Amino acid sequence: MKILITGATGMLGVKVVQALLERVPTEQLAVSVRDPAKAERFKEQRIEIRQADYEDPASLEAAFTGIDRLLLISSQGDDETRIRQHSNVIYAAERTGVGLLVYTSVSKAETSSLPVAEVHRQTEAAIIKSGIPYTFLRNNWYVENEIPVIKNVLAGGPVLTAAESGRVGWVPRVDYAEAAAAVLASGKHTNKIYELSGIPSSYADMARELTSILGRRVIVRNVDDKTYQEVLIANGTPDVMAEFSLDIQRAIRKGDLDVESADLPYLMGRPAISLKQSLTEIVYYLNTVE
Repeated sequence: MKILITGATGMLGVKVVQALLERVPTEQLAVSVRDPAKAERFKEQRIEIRQADYEDPASLEAAFTGIDRLLLISSQGDDETRIRQHSNVIYAAERTGVGLLVYTSVSKAETSSLPVAEVHRQTEAAIIKSGIPYTFLRNNWYVENEIPVIKNVLAGGPVLTAAESGRVGWVPRVDYAEAAAAVLASGKHTNKIYELSGIPSSYADMARELTSILGRRVIVRNVDDKTYQEVLIANGTPDVMAEFSLDIQRAIRKGDLDVESADLPYLMGRPAISLKQSLTEIVYYLNTVE
């Protein structure tokens, strides 16, 4: 049995590999990377490194040859680029006879209004159409995405949001990585869709947890869409990213990340890391490193 992780040098991929090393022998693991020179850490761990580029179908077929279980970590870029790259991976997996294709998707992929959702909708549909046995891991939101919010709080500012009372199932990447590793190691989750989420919490909940952690009152400032975008831009956020962030806030407001599910603890065999613990670790990191 051979497992391959795509995008293995990314922030999620690295954590999946580490979680897998606790579950399967090293010789059962392989990683595909665009630039092997950036994969020295895997070489030191004696993990097989295969060169592959999402834009090069031939390299993908070569990398996937002999692979039983494949993790497709969604790529980066605009929607058109990502959909094309994912299609290349699916086609190569089909051509090489991959036995299980595990894909990192997004919460409520069928209906979500998140700006990243269309890529995941189309990718899920393409995987199902291919006939390859699959597992969809619909990841909620990385708590690490909120580091700019936490930095602002540490500088004396509020928790700024336009999401009103919308809730998010924040957990750190390490939990999503552990769930992915559990699926890949067991191979017992064929044609399953898992909604992976922590306990849904609002930005007001985040402010309360930060108040407890910091020992001083942290307020939440709910603003309208226009004000939210203007504040981000005034603080140096590029216009395009400010619009993207606002779209996320709108989706949270609609409930697109409000997911109550036991799938994540089920796959990990333990409770998800709590919002308070996650925020505590981020605050410690920011105060120590930066």
